[in-house]
Amino acid sequence: MKLRLKSTKHNTLIMNTMKKINNTWPTNTKEQPLIIAGPCSAETEEQVMEIAHQLKTTGTSIYRAGIWKPRTRPGMFEGVGAEGLKWLQRVKEETGLRVATEVANKDHVNECLKHGIDVLWIGARTTANPFAVQEIADALQGVDVPVLVKNPVNPDVNLWLGAIERLEKAGISNPGAIHRGISPLGKSIYRNNPEWQMPLALKEQRPDILLINDPSHIAGNRQLLAGIAETAIGLEMEGLMIETHHNPDAAWSDAAQQITPQALTVLLAKMKLTTGTAAEVATADLGNMRSSIDYIDEQLIDLLSYRMQVVAEIGQYKRQHGMAVIQEERWTELLTKHASQAAGRNLDGEFVTQLFNSIHRESVNRQNLV
Repeated sequence: MKLRLKSTKHNTLIMNTMKKINNTWPTNTKEQPLIIAGPCSAETEEQVMEIAHQLKTTGTSIYRAGIWKPRTRPGMFEGVGAEGLKWLQRVKEETGLRVATEVANKDHVNECLKHGIDVLWIGARTTANPFAVQEIADALQGVDVPVLVKNPVNPDVNLWLGAIERLEKAGISNPGAIHRGISPLGKSIYRNNPEWQMPLALKEQRPDILLINDPSHIAGNRQLLAGIAETAIGLEMEGLMIETHHNPDAAWSDAAQQITPQALTVLLAKMKLTTGTAAEVATADLGNMRSSIDYIDEQLIDLLSYRMQVVAEIGQYKRQHGMAVIQEERWTELLTKHASQAAGRNLDGEFVTQLFNSIHRESVNRQNLV
């Protein structure tokens, strides 16, 4: 992909400092996923450079670092600002890695273009705001630079697509998408629930768009990282964005979900499914599918746990209002609905009925104990 300047009205300094970017996205992503790695935040120049030099030999194509950090509450570390862009320039010069950072407004865009940042991404909170996305798109008019769009924090595929389309209308010819999960409702073992159907729905509507996964923000902790990454690649996503730090426990932001460059090397080595003999490849494929099943089972258990919490609250309400625990009419209505949904999803109706009858029995037991 080549950077294309289309407007003489765009800031001449930006024009002069931007460089052509060829083949930003890999041509054979199934065999060689695009790997974007680097720290959650650029903290110091020494930290940025130390991580970059360690990542050179890991298979990383693009070095990522947050320069401006959108934080939930004030007083938290909100990034080093434009000064950190100079450090990313140095990364390019010394390592040859392309560099990427997040932008949330037109000023961020202009600073990144001025400093020759190769790839931009739009964060989940910004994606959820069409006004902010349009501001970014307007700032990119006349400059065709690679832009990745994270899914919004809520499960809205159209909102995700809308952000991508705004960029395309501004002249971004080859945008990409990052799946980073959605904010959970209630307690979850994940920082952001993966909601795998969301990226699959995006891919169904726009198979031409590069789709990568951000397992770091889904996991929220490094122990869950590998399973999520393997599931994403198993679902034929074309790359990974993984937060990597030379000393994760000392990171200034999101310490729990970052891994070392050495751990990244191990993770990626385990995911090379296209090397070795046919038997080795088949074994690796089976292992990957089993990892996906394990991961889905974890989600099922987590959802069941959350369901039982709600059941207990309902039981408390029934007790306070003198209501019977078992309400046959309500349960019959639910079973009918579940059977209809099962038929539409290629599931056996009898199996689904037996499953929910078991869940119902446990729910009744929980409510009787309240």
